[in-house]
Formats: sequence, C-alpha cells, structure tokens
Amino acid sequence: MDSKKDTHLRKLLSAAAAAGEDKKAEDIRILRLDPSESGLTDYFLICTGQSDRQNLAITDEIELRLKREFGVAPNSVEGRRQAEWILMDYVDFIVHVFSAEKRAFYGLERLRKSATVLSLADLNSRVKAAIASGRKRTPATAKRIAVAKGAAAKPAKKAAAKKAVVKKAVAGKAVAKKAAAKKALKRTLR
Repeated sequence: MDSKKDTHLRKLLSAAAAAGEDKKAEDIRILRLDPSESGLTDYFLICTGQSDRQNLAITDEIELRLKREFGVAPNSVEGRRQAEWILMDYVDFIVHVFSAEKRAFYGLERLRKSATVLSLADLNSRVKAAIASGRKRTPATAKRIAVAKGAAAKPAKKAAAKKAVVKKAVAGKAVAKKAAAKKALKRTLR
C-alpha cells in the first residue's frame, strides 16, 4: 500500500475511533490484519457499547463523521436491526460495534491472532508523522514561497493605500456636505 493511501486510511480510522470515543464506546481496538491471511480488508476497528441504543448511536456517529469530514460512506452496514453486533464495511477497514456479550462470545481478537493491535495514540502519531514528512520543504521551495508571498504583499499594500485615500476622500465629502447643509439651514432661519 502506498504511503499516501495508508496515511488517508489511518486518518479515517482515527476519525472513526474518535467518533466512537465521543459516544462512549468502550475497549476500542484497532487490528492491523496480516495481508497473507486476510484478503478481505486491512484493518478491523472493534468497540463495545453498553446497550443496543448506544451501539446504534456509535455507528451513526462514525458514519456521520466520516461522511462529513472525508466524504466517505460505508459500502454496507449489517446488524442495525438487532444492534448487538453492527458491522460497517468501508472496504479498507471494517468497523465492528458489539454488545459486551456478543464480543465475548465471538472473540474476533482471539480469531485474528496474527493481527497487530494498534493503539489510538500510536495511530495518531503515525498520521502526524506522515503529514509532517509530506510537508517538509527544501530550501528552493522555501525561497519560492517567500518570493511569492513578497510579490503578493506588494499589491496588498498598494490596495490598502488606495483604500485609505478613498476613505479620506469620502470622509472629506461627508464633512463638506454637512457644512453646506448647516449653511443652508442658517440662511433659511435668518
């Protein structure tokens, strides 16, 4: 997987996990699946809710946040009706929201022994590192940016000076109108 796609995927996972945390999901785990064993997907995001209603709220929040922030919708969602185990398929990763009983019964973590468990902090640090490395500037790039900013600043300074002149002219006209109005009023009162 190329680094850009992997960074984007990690951002999606991080946002999905954060959405689950916001809805008080418990025991959030991210499993990086072994590619030799799973041609289905790259990651599992697994979490637990305390009730069917909370499971629905968690999945709704994950779906809403990923759609709003990244424009991504799940390919399919299964299990909403019973809400004991809701599965959201985002192709590159699958979100599993379990009730505590169903999670203990099915034990996905036990079934995927070769999977690597990623912590949310580790995932976020990798995303930040990938973003930072993508933003590194060479001296030549920095010089071009500085020159471009300087060129953009000159027209801005000229525009600001023109605005100041226009404001003074408008203020002068307003003062002249008031003075003319006062004179006219004095004449009519005499």
